[in-house]
Amino acid sequence: MDKYLYVAMTGASQNALAQKAHANNLANISTNGFQRDLEQARSIPVFGDSFPARAFALTERPATDFSPGAMIETGRDLDVAVGGDGWMAVQTPDGSEAYVRSASMNVDALGVLRAGNGMPIMGNGGPIAVPPQQQIEVGADGTVSIRAMGEGPRVMAEVDRIKLVKPDVKNMTKGLDGTIHTKDGQPAQVDASVKLTSGFLQASNVNAVEEMTAVLALSKQFELHIKMMNSAKEDDQAMTRVLAMS
Repeated sequence: MDKYLYVAMTGASQNALAQKAHANNLANISTNGFQRDLEQARSIPVFGDSFPARAFALTERPATDFSPGAMIETGRDLDVAVGGDGWMAVQTPDGSEAYVRSASMNVDALGVLRAGNGMPIMGNGGPIAVPPQQQIEVGADGTVSIRAMGEGPRVMAEVDRIKLVKPDVKNMTKGLDGTIHTKDGQPAQVDASVKLTSGFLQASNVNAVEEMTAVLALSKQFELHIKMMNSAKEDDQAMTRVLAMS
């Protein structure tokens, strides 16, 4: 009886975690560049001082869906998105590199070029710093060019180049802070084949219908686990009555 109850209890708790994963995907359906999380459940034996005769359910995130989302035209020069495979490098608060597929860039008060999430955009030698200017342009190869104050419309100066990379997706993972980085923690190498599209942002790759269907299926499974726990309680009460009569 305790095995029956334990399996139902752990199944219900892990099922609730799975629902949270899909709910998080749905909550970020309008977040540009969001990569949806996948989830799966599996049975794990309980190891201890005795023979591992019990098992419990475990919900885990086996991977992240790195497929690109749809391209959304904004017409803003500093809105850029990676066309096809590839990533842009940004700097995380701890100084390491993370990677994004889309960025609504802006220049802060110190002249640092930042993504929409506030992280500095990485260039050839670190975060890109932009001097005072009238206009900024981003080329398909990631080149950041400016028209300095007082210069003519045809006088453009190259400042830096956005670091564009194309690492193997098998070596990429999503951290607990939601950023994408390499599994080994090493910065990815620059790849000249990666191209940017200016004036566009990349939408989330979340499919609302799939996520809602998954949430409904998980809610039905949760109800089944609750019924199993109630059934275990009723069986235990019946057994107690039988023992009391003997």
